[in-house]
Amino acid sequence: MSISNQVVTGERADLLATLRRHRGFLRQTVDGLTDEQAARRSTVSELCLGGLIKHVAVVEERWMRFAVGGAEAMQSQPVDWAGQFRMQEGETLAGLLDEFDRVARATDELLATLDLDTAHPLPTAPWFEPGTSWSVRRVLLHLIAETAQHAGHADILRESIDGAKTMG
Repeated sequence: MSISNQVVTGERADLLATLRRHRGFLRQTVDGLTDEQAARRSTVSELCLGGLIKHVAVVEERWMRFAVGGAEAMQSQPVDWAGQFRMQEGETLAGLLDEFDRVARATDELLATLDLDTAHPLPTAPWFEPGTSWSVRRVLLHLIAETAQHAGHADILRESIDGAKTMG
């Protein structure tokens, strides 16, 4: 696998290929949708497809800041926790996908160069065991799981809108 001028092989190539595959599944769930459809809540959940695209990009970018600079870097920019799951006034699906792709490219470039064994203490949060550190490898595995989980959510939302399925 080649990223920019770097050839990525072995474990790193496998992990990045897996992340790209799940990003592709998520992206496929919005193929052909209008902005109105992407913003629609099609289930009792608060989630919409555009919001899931936005959320995955926000989460990926935050975890990459963690991979480089730890918890302080991760928390250096505020997050609209509720707003990241819905499309706001003026947002378009095309714009959200452009941002999703920008974040993905930046992540791929960064992961081509980072030492997968570098670790940082996790931020203080009720869902993290106190004193735990995560390596860049663990962050990448988390991004794969997060993206795959939300691609599944997105598949359900899309099927609720027009019957389309990512697979099948």
